[in-house]
Amino acid sequence: MNPGLLGIDIGTGSTKAMILDGSGRQLAVATSYHPVERPQRGWVEADPEAWWTATCEAVHDAAAAAGVAIGSVGLSGQMHGAVLTRADGSALRPAVLWADQRAEPQLAHYRGLPAASWATLGNPLAAGMTGPILCWLAEHEAHLYRQAAWVMQAKDWLRFRLTGNAGCEPSDASGTLLYDVVGRQWAGPVISQLGLRYELFAPLGESTALAGELSTRAAQALGLEVGLPVGFGAADTAAALVGTGVTGCGPVQLTVGTGAQVVTVRQEPRPDDSRRYHVFASALPDQFYALAAVQAAGLAFEWAWSVLGCDWRAAYRVLERSAPGANGVCFIPHLAGARSPSMNTCATAAFTGLDLSHDRHDLIRSVFEGIAFSIREAAAVLPEFGEASEIRLAGGGSVPPAWQQLLADVLARPLLIMDAANASPRGAALLGGLAAGLVQELPEAACATTVTYPTEACSGPLDEAYVRWLNREAVELDHHP
Repeated sequence: MNPGLLGIDIGTGSTKAMILDGSGRQLAVATSYHPVERPQRGWVEADPEAWWTATCEAVHDAAAAAGVAIGSVGLSGQMHGAVLTRADGSALRPAVLWADQRAEPQLAHYRGLPAASWATLGNPLAAGMTGPILCWLAEHEAHLYRQAAWVMQAKDWLRFRLTGNAGCEPSDASGTLLYDVVGRQWAGPVISQLGLRYELFAPLGESTALAGELSTRAAQALGLEVGLPVGFGAADTAAALVGTGVTGCGPVQLTVGTGAQVVTVRQEPRPDDSRRYHVFASALPDQFYALAAVQAAGLAFEWAWSVLGCDWRAAYRVLERSAPGANGVCFIPHLAGARSPSMNTCATAAFTGLDLSHDRHDLIRSVFEGIAFSIREAAAVLPEFGEASEIRLAGGGSVPPAWQQLLADVLARPLLIMDAANASPRGAALLGGLAAGLVQELPEAACATTVTYPTEACSGPLDEAYVRWLNREAVELDHHP
């Protein structure tokens, strides 16, 4: 039997391991959860050792279910944030994650950069990106910053743990605000102008290239063969594009998870002059993708259901049975700041439009609509969205049919529901197979299981609710410049 392709994806709250055969068919997938810590208001952290424990559990479970020998390892992981490590890769402190807001004051350092330096980054500012976080660590935890040998992204930290080799690749590097997107290299002038240490940044390789071999220690912990080839891998969104087969221009992909991303592939970066969306390097050489980001999707759902004392099943029943517009209630979901289009780190969330006539069901309905409206607002800033050949829906948070229907109604576009709820680990597995020479070319696009069409009867009420939501969101943003 041909060896299996293992893909490992470190998400915000869980790690997934997926095993494919050489044709890209899924053999097994397993998930292991790890905690997210919020030690202070605006701080979001995780213990990398919890990532490692979850990785071992997920790989053991997936390998047992697949029943094949593993031939290669590929990686993907949450973008942005920072893992500060010693020379041996052990973490000096908890990882700071993408949703963290502590570095908002350090964005002023970026605003003071020369125009030429700013232009090389090609991206708007976000407090949860590596550059601002590293500036914060240098100012507030200088003793740890001075000890550090490397600053890494989540999947790069895991690769170091697997192989003993430090490295990064363009898809994750381009999300740090420390990378020259056009030149496809670390932005040396920016790093110098910010007063940061260039030696902290690992050598760059391509996502499709071999990064090292599985060490004896890692192999024993994972129950795998020593010396397995390990690829560089890619950031989760870039890996998801590979996983669903969006490797060329034309389609737009909407991925819903902890956050939400509206993504389209480009042959040239073409950053937005108004900095309303991101442009990152793709997992494939000489390719880029534009990304309009919603900071809180699943993150906002989980918060809302906890506060409202509601489980997912009950929430979906409310969505299925309630009328569009939530009886005038609006939910602004900026629980961790806002990304596209306002890029407002200080934005906050709100329920608005409430009076004594409203009940818990109206609040639940408004949460679904508020997140869908945020996605619509973000999608609108991508020039390709209106002319896209198709809109593909993927991600673990895209599965429930009632939610799929609401997204189609709010976006007023048919959605191809992709058979790829675990697109990132699938893409990671394929990239690892390419790096190892076990995959010669990427398989065709993932299949669309169904197409969800907009409901004409809902378009009017939802359009009216969207206008109301935009007006109330503008008020919230004005209060938090």
